[in-house]
Amino acid sequence: MNILIHDMEEKQFQKLFSDFPDNICVIKDNKTIKSCTGCFGCWIKTPGKCVIKDGYENIGWLFSEAKKITVITRCTYGCYSPFVKNVLDRSLSYLLPSFEIINKETHHKQRYVNSFAYSVYFYGENITESERKTAEALVKSNAVNYHCTSFQCGFLSDIKLLGTEVKLN
Repeated sequence: MNILIHDMEEKQFQKLFSDFPDNICVIKDNKTIKSCTGCFGCWIKTPGKCVIKDGYENIGWLFSEAKKITVITRCTYGCYSPFVKNVLDRSLSYLLPSFEIINKETHHKQRYVNSFAYSVYFYGENITESERKTAEALVKSNAVNYHCTSFQCGFLSDIKLLGTEVKLN
C-alpha cells in the first residue's frame, strides 16, 4: 500500500490528480484531526494506536503497511503545514518509545518490521534558501527516524506543477 498525505483543498486535489490510482490511501484534512497531546498513550495504554478517537488514531498502523509515503505540503517556514505536521505527530505510534543511535544521532526504534520510501514535495511561492535547507534537514531526519528505505525532498513554486512532478506509485 502507498500513502499520500496532503494539505490541498479537495477541488484543487481533484483538478491536479484527476487520474488517481486506486491503491493509494489518502490522508487529507477533514477538519476533525486533533493535536497530539504528548500523553504517550500510543506507547503505554494502547500500543501502536493513538488514544485520541477522531478518525486519525490508526496512522501508526497505516505507516506499518506502507511501501511508499508521499507528502504534499505547503512550505511553512521550512517545515510542513500545520495539518501535515499534526498527521506526522500522530504517527508516533509507528515507533517505539525506546531509542537507538543512528549516525551519531538519537532516534526511535522500530515497532514494526516495515520500511518505506519517503517523498516530500513542498510547494509555495518565494521559498527562501534558508527554508529549503531547513526543510531538507527535517525530511532527512524524519526519514532516518522512520527507518525509511529511501527519501527525497522536492520544491515547487507553483502548486499546479504537482500533477506532473509528483509520482505516487
